[in-house]
Amino acid sequence: MNQNIAHIAIVVRDYDDAIDFYVNKLGFILIEDSYQPEQDKRWVVVKPKGDGAASLLLARASSSHQESYIGDQAGGRVFLFLQTDDFWRDYAVYLEKGIEFTREPKQADYRIVAVFKDLYGNLWDLVQFTDGRS
Repeated sequence: MNQNIAHIAIVVRDYDDAIDFYVNKLGFILIEDSYQPEQDKRWVVVKPKGDGAASLLLARASSSHQESYIGDQAGGRVFLFLQTDDFWRDYAVYLEKGIEFTREPKQADYRIVAVFKDLYGNLWDLVQFTDGRS
């Protein structure tokens, strides 16, 4: 059996604002943006540059219940982990682009990590593993 996570849905308020953030601020690639007429919504997929297969499905909230989770999809915990091959390069670029970091960089025996917020407030780790793990 060969399985992997293809997409992770993240609830967003607005497709275009979310695309702008992920593509223009985080440097992700827009994989698909297509209208789904049968559901009157868009199928919007972005992913970080690199070899990883997992991507984000930017899913616009379609109810007040879903809207209540925008920015708090993990209950205040770090929600997603963005692995990089050069922490200090990406950290500097993100600071320059106005990304808000809530925890400053910390070096441990196996990684360098800092926590940032996405456009809605979900917490992410920017992490470079220094011991070969992923």
